[in-house]
Amino acid sequence: MNHVSPSQRSIARRLAIPVLLFSLHVPQVFAAGDDDSNRKTPDCPAGQVYNSATKQCVPEKTSRLSDQDKTNYAYHLAKKGEYQAALNLLDTLKNGNTAEAWNYRGYATRKLGRTDEGIGYYQRSLALNPNYAKVREYLGEAWLVKGRPDLAQEQLKTIASLCGQNCEEYRDLQAAINGHPES
Repeated sequence: MNHVSPSQRSIARRLAIPVLLFSLHVPQVFAAGDDDSNRKTPDCPAGQVYNSATKQCVPEKTSRLSDQDKTNYAYHLAKKGEYQAALNLLDTLKNGNTAEAWNYRGYATRKLGRTDEGIGYYQRSLALNPNYAKVREYLGEAWLVKGRPDLAQEQLKTIASLCGQNCEEYRDLQAAINGHPES
């Protein structure tokens, strides 16, 4: 027969709640998407891109730049309102057929007022990664621009199933649906 000492029970009880909370949080982290909003990408001079390996701005045409660095910097440019510069940088990718590249292309295009074109890019992103919450948030925002809150709500429900109602993507799309867009 197994006997558990009182000290073992006490340790197990103290560990149970943190382990449970961690396990509930882990799926949200993986579903949320790829952009790390806590990391600050520095601004580089025109024609340069931040290289995450060297932690320096380098000429955008250098062979040392990965497509991932270019993609991340394009998103950084788009979030700063430099939509055309973001699109120009995305045009230089060796492999632009990634969920992130299509999403950021859609974001910049939508922000330039070409919503239908942006929706097409979002759909290409989703074809590559249907569990990408960030693209679903942006697609929902595009549907709001098009006067289709029903389709935005569908994206919101899917986001909830991917990362819950407390993830940034859910909160941002919910705010946009409620008339308080944050992005």
